[in-house]
Amino acid sequence: MTTINDTTYEYRIARPEDSGAIEAIDGSFSTSTVFEVAVSEDGFALREVPVDPPLVKVFPEDEGCDEGDDAETDGEGGDSRTFVAVGAARAVVGFAAVSYSPWNRRLTIEDIEVAADHRGRGIGRALMGQALDFARERGAGHVWLEVTNVNAPAIHAYRRMGFSLCGLDTALYLGTESEGEQALYMSMPCP
Repeated sequence: MTTINDTTYEYRIARPEDSGAIEAIDGSFSTSTVFEVAVSEDGFALREVPVDPPLVKVFPEDEGCDEGDDAETDGEGGDSRTFVAVGAARAVVGFAAVSYSPWNRRLTIEDIEVAADHRGRGIGRALMGQALDFARERGAGHVWLEVTNVNAPAIHAYRRMGFSLCGLDTALYLGTESEGEQALYMSMPCP
């Protein structure tokens, strides 16, 4: 539990009754900068550039996270979890859905979202802390995630948490509403 601005947040494993609240969290964001990706035969480089007017990204429902349902039913014994942040009036204000792959000892952050009016309070960091605890419990060697190059706020947050760039996929979003964006992969060793 943490208390921020007179609001106490509890962090726990999601329960089946949390699924509706998890699905209702709006993961959209706005940003005044994005990362341009320059690809060469030797690799890729990122350059943060301003956008005017600010970009507003709303994720279509079919691109949203459905892992919450699967992870919740996994309970305490499997290799997937959904952790939730619960605020005032027992409302779910954020979640992190994760899965562990034993073959390469990787914990994947499938999705992490915090309701807009609760951002900037350390909830994402606390949810990532829950994920890291689970990673250590499973014996993970590293934690891995994917983020679009236009989500500069998330990229900065992940870097502050210790993640670094480890890959790029220029085709992941082809044929989707996110076409034109690139998938950036970030990882960090499991402490």
